[in-house]
Amino acid sequence: MAAHPEYEYLKLMAEILKNGKSKPTRGVHGIKSIFGYQMHFDLRHGFPLLTTKKMPFSLLLHELLWFVSGSSNIKYLQDHKIHYWDEFADKDLNLGPVYGVQWRHWKGQDGQEFDQLQWTIDQIKTNPHSKAIIVNAWNVADLEAMRLPPCHTMFQFDVTKGKLRMQLYQRSSDVFLGLPFNIAQYAMLLQMVASLTGLEARELVISIGNAHLYNNHLDQAKEQLKRKPKQLPKLEIVGKPADIDNFTEDNFVLKDYDPHPHIKAPLVIL
Repeated sequence: MAAHPEYEYLKLMAEILKNGKSKPTRGVHGIKSIFGYQMHFDLRHGFPLLTTKKMPFSLLLHELLWFVSGSSNIKYLQDHKIHYWDEFADKDLNLGPVYGVQWRHWKGQDGQEFDQLQWTIDQIKTNPHSKAIIVNAWNVADLEAMRLPPCHTMFQFDVTKGKLRMQLYQRSSDVFLGLPFNIAQYAMLLQMVASLTGLEARELVISIGNAHLYNNHLDQAKEQLKRKPKQLPKLEIVGKPADIDNFTEDNFVLKDYDPHPHIKAPLVIL
């Protein structure tokens, strides 16, 4: 019997605690980190929303919909009680050309905008065997204009025998607080794209450059590692949205989520 998918995440935390090297950061809190790590999540075993601590499904769903919208303004996030971006935004609530802006409005040298996400969906439909179905958020020319450079930098799709797989690359990962969001959100995005292209969402692969635990998250990580994962929930997409811009919260139904209690940890703002 295959190991519970959540152990992919728990093994990473354990590895950092055991072998991570102490390093300074731009902020007050240092980190323990390792470099170069990969995890695989087989979606046949369920939706990879952590069960060893309760995750705020509504928050991560609305943040993903905001990424997909291509917006730089955090008003939508604030309207849905998401405030961890507030300290990064300017006085007009803008973050600059981050994440979704690059996904949907990448600017070429000629000034023309390119919708990477829609192009990717079209490629999956018309050129599924391509090895270049990639969305890239790391636009070097725009980094100075971003209030925060992207941590999850690019993702690639693969189609094999009617199964859709995605690999995400992260340059940097806050393993205790940020990574659980990334795992769930990119699994959700994989299911969204699969629903639009008539494929089965099969596997999420996450490759990380700097994987770290902040020093003020170490005790919380140790507490979480004492807990045994429960059965993963299921995520159903209902209503058959016609395109990537038609998804709303009503299209997502989370079933059978029964996690351990939430573990509180301070957000580290850099």
